[in-house]
Amino acid sequence: MSTGNTDAATVHDAAEEAPLFAALLTPHRSMGWPGFIAVMTAVGAVNLVGAVIFTSIGAWPVLPFLGLDVIIIFLAFRANYRHARAFEEVIVTPTEIRIRKVTWHGRAREWRFNPAWTRLQQTRDEEDGQVLGLTLDEGRRRLDIATFLPPVEREGFGKALTAALAEARRGPVRTHFD
Repeated sequence: MSTGNTDAATVHDAAEEAPLFAALLTPHRSMGWPGFIAVMTAVGAVNLVGAVIFTSIGAWPVLPFLGLDVIIIFLAFRANYRHARAFEEVIVTPTEIRIRKVTWHGRAREWRFNPAWTRLQQTRDEEDGQVLGLTLDEGRRRLDIATFLPPVEREGFGKALTAALAEARRGPVRTHFD
């Protein structure tokens, strides 16, 4: 049998841990699968035409190099898409900032910061004012975040994270006395 105070404490703890801010940051890839298929089809067609032409004039030793072209381009795309599996997860609650970075290999590292003591520092380009870097600074620890975002997106992310940190510092709004 539970008492009213226990239920109120449980509701209060759940409200305190509800995320004020959550973001999943992924590397930008300019070409999706349809574009990849179109490029590989075009590269294959151009190399096939070249193979027919070189074979018809008796220069058949060129054929392996044309095939090597296609293989190298395919492997470059494959590496690019594999690296796109990396991501950063940023969660701000009233009691902590949780950063989880996962590499394209699948290795994960996690950091936790106290929002009351953590500041977000922005490094800007002197000429055009774009945000070049974002760093969480807790005094004794520093962590660069949003490293693979372009400067325009990094600036918007920095503003949203700064607002969430300010809200976390204000603390939860209490509507009753415990």
